[in-house]
Amino acid sequence: MSEATAAPALDDEAILLAGHGSRREKSNEQVRELAAELEGRLRIPVDAAFLELAEPAIDDAIAGLAATVSQVTVVHLSLFAASHVKNDVPLAVTQARESHPDLTINNGAHLGLHPALLDLLDDRATAVEAELGVDREADEVSVVVCARGSSDPDANADVHKLARLLYEGRAFDRCEASFIGVTEPLLSETLHDVAKTRPDAVVVLPYMLGDGVLTGRIKEGAREFDAEYPYVDAAPGEPLGTDPRLLDVLGDRWQEARTGSVEMSCDTCKYKVELDGYEDDKGGARAMLRALTHQAEHADREDVADDPHVHDAPEKHVAVCTNQTCAADGAPAVLERLRQAARGSDRCDARITRSSCLGRCGEGPMAAVYPDGVWYGDLDEEDAETVVASHLDRDRIASELVDQTL
Repeated sequence: MSEATAAPALDDEAILLAGHGSRREKSNEQVRELAAELEGRLRIPVDAAFLELAEPAIDDAIAGLAATVSQVTVVHLSLFAASHVKNDVPLAVTQARESHPDLTINNGAHLGLHPALLDLLDDRATAVEAELGVDREADEVSVVVCARGSSDPDANADVHKLARLLYEGRAFDRCEASFIGVTEPLLSETLHDVAKTRPDAVVVLPYMLGDGVLTGRIKEGAREFDAEYPYVDAAPGEPLGTDPRLLDVLGDRWQEARTGSVEMSCDTCKYKVELDGYEDDKGGARAMLRALTHQAEHADREDVADDPHVHDAPEKHVAVCTNQTCAADGAPAVLERLRQAARGSDRCDARITRSSCLGRCGEGPMAAVYPDGVWYGDLDEEDAETVVASHLDRDRIASELVDQTL
């Protein structure tokens, strides 16, 4: 390997562990604890960062590392490949690469399905069996694995695969997948179905990293089920927490990312292929806009509301393409005029930001208004004022400027 292409020495490399972020500081501390333990195991610097609700943000953390190392590998502390893994973190990484052109930034994969996680789940189930006084070898023990639930079919399908892998080779009577929200089957529905088979015991395993709000709901659901069905003993297990086996998975994901061998489920990704029920998501434009606005919604990390997932968000978000072609056609001037007009308006509630390529090169400066899904093209400075006065002020689409709608 030539000197120019040689991989950086480990003393010139760092890892950024990207967690979701929580209003419960205990959950954020678990991420930082995992980062410290991973640093001790791999013997290279590991910092923690968060997508939302906690500090530091991913871009701030990368900026801090850029002054000390030449390579940063982002390792996801996400269980499945849903929007955060496919949209939000890649957007943050792309923006960081633009801000730090001399820094090599590798983007890893989610935790996914890993033998170490199956062993961890098995141990969580064993602990509940001991609590209930049952033994899967002698008694009929059913397991319900409960995950968060997602609008992404990849993530939901992996929960079912996880439950099946937990069943294989073990003496459980059955293992079922369920969700605490967003999609079906919901935990309560799955528990009622399992009760019809009259097992001796039901073990409910929260497939969560921390002991947060959703984990609490899963535990409460298990206890309510236990009270409603006196002929079936049921109890919840603990989340994954900071078990050392998580470090095995994180270490593998780090090695994959830094060696360019990350594998994602592109054959069943709704942004890559047309899946029944998700036809409008194919192509990625909607995903990119969602990631931009989601990033903006969570920009305020110091004044987080107590209600779950309340966003400190403007009514609209305008993304202006400032990539090479649009920039040459005057996009920076359009961006600045949009911002000036918005600042001068008493009715406009919008965040206006730069965007990387929107995929409409050659059609003039582009601006996408989200959540409306309206894209304006071939804009000039006067058009920018029209967009603000009509669309952002009065919620009336400037139809003469529309390039496309999503």
